[in-house]
Amino acid sequence: MSETEPVIVTKQPTSATSIAAIVIAALIGIGALIWCYGLQNHITETEQKLADADKKNAELSDHLEATNARLRATADTLGQNVGATQKQIDDRTAVIIAAQKSQNVETAKLSQQQQAAEKQIGAVSNDVAGVKTDVGGVKTEVGGVKTDVANTRSELEAAKAQMQTMMGDEGRMSGLIATNHDQLEILKHKGDRNYVEFTLQKGAQPTPLFPVKLQLKKLDNKHSRFTIVVSADDRNIEKKDKTVDEPVQFYCGKQPQLFELVVNSIEKNKVSGYLSMPK
Repeated sequence: MSETEPVIVTKQPTSATSIAAIVIAALIGIGALIWCYGLQNHITETEQKLADADKKNAELSDHLEATNARLRATADTLGQNVGATQKQIDDRTAVIIAAQKSQNVETAKLSQQQQAAEKQIGAVSNDVAGVKTDVGGVKTEVGGVKTDVANTRSELEAAKAQMQTMMGDEGRMSGLIATNHDQLEILKHKGDRNYVEFTLQKGAQPTPLFPVKLQLKKLDNKHSRFTIVVSADDRNIEKKDKTVDEPVQFYCGKQPQLFELVVNSIEKNKVSGYLSMPK
């Protein structure tokens, strides 16, 4: 060579294989990062689940222990109750046996007493046979008394049946009205009210029947009517044209109560009847 020849340097191009390797490596790195992130999350969730499971296991263990404690307490109580019940049964059995023995003793005593009583009855029978004659006479007298009582009761029931209630002149329903002395006696025995009999003369002064006074003012024998004046609580009440067995009503007292008078008979110059007043 005559002169130094220049050296020519040629740049080698990057091969496609190297680029592909780099891309694959990058993708693998990214995938590894994603996988590590996902794995970390999974591990965290798993740890949380394990912690929750441990907590539930602890709660179940506590609950199981409490249940076992209750079961042991129940078993102890049942054992005590069974023991107490057995003792009660034994005590009750002993009481029943003792009562049975006592009853047997009492039965024997009663049997002895019955035998003794039968002997006494046999001894008394002869004496009773001798007394029967006198008893027969007494029975006859008692029978006669019963007949009289039955007759009297029948008469009273008949008299009571004739009695009736009536509306008074003050518009109040009266109790039973007596039309004669026998019926008045029935009312007296009932005891519901007080009854006082009276006889009023025409033209006479007022007749005191505590706490009122009665005076006969007018009398009409033909029509069986009369007029009477009642003096009560410092006032005079005139009852005009009343008839036989008519309830004549008026009020008397600080706390006004119903009084009632009934005239049962009218004669020439007088009337007779009764005054009914509260007890």
